[in-house]
Amino acid sequence: MIVIPAIDLKEGKCVRLEQGLMDKDTVFCDNPAEQALEWERQGGELLHIVDLDGAFAGKPANKSAIEAIVKAVRIPTQLGGGIRDIETIKAYLDLGLSRVILGTAAQRNPKLVEEACKLFPGRIVVGIDAKNGLVAVQGWAEVTDVYAVDLARLFEGYGVTAVIYTDISRDGMMQGPNIDATRALAEAISIPVIASGGVSSLKDIENLMAVESAGVTGVITGKAIYTGAIKLAEAVALTKKCRQG
Repeated sequence: MIVIPAIDLKEGKCVRLEQGLMDKDTVFCDNPAEQALEWERQGGELLHIVDLDGAFAGKPANKSAIEAIVKAVRIPTQLGGGIRDIETIKAYLDLGLSRVILGTAAQRNPKLVEEACKLFPGRIVVGIDAKNGLVAVQGWAEVTDVYAVDLARLFEGYGVTAVIYTDISRDGMMQGPNIDATRALAEAISIPVIASGGVSSLKDIENLMAVESAGVTGVITGKAIYTGAIKLAEAVALTKKCRQG
């Protein structure tokens, strides 16, 4: 399992939200590219970027900041937020991103996921954000009547690289991830699952490592590494040690 540092962009700055609420944001850094370099220096192996404004608007909104991040780092990058069509996917991949994340578009138009996987093999990730087990879309502003597990099963056989599962109620709250729901989702599908939301300590990462055999291959952390509750370098060392036996 790998630890994936997150950079959430709002109006060109690095922020963290509480439970996905745009009016509950904390600005941690005015220079996203410099922050990305810091996570790379601390051993990050993959960088997770979210265009928060784009997620709510349904179209890219922080392109200059995203481009600056991609140019600054050498590690792979993945991006979600406001990606709704093939043209946007291609534009971002051409910019240098390693892979893109489809969230709202995946729920509303599964055929887009299928088409994108064929056009860009190995570079499409699906983001499934849930509240009480139900999928939330449009920057988490709208909760559907679709269960996360049912949506994830739709993408079996499409060639999706990974599913990022976020429990909205835990996100940014530093209360620990939803281990049971993450494990249940991973066991229900053959696609690798990346856990997200609520990670607050090295113990939380150890708890996720304990369900790695179910198919949990990564964990995204944001607020915990910004506040110092987790030192990214220590978390990376922990997972690397386990991988090396």
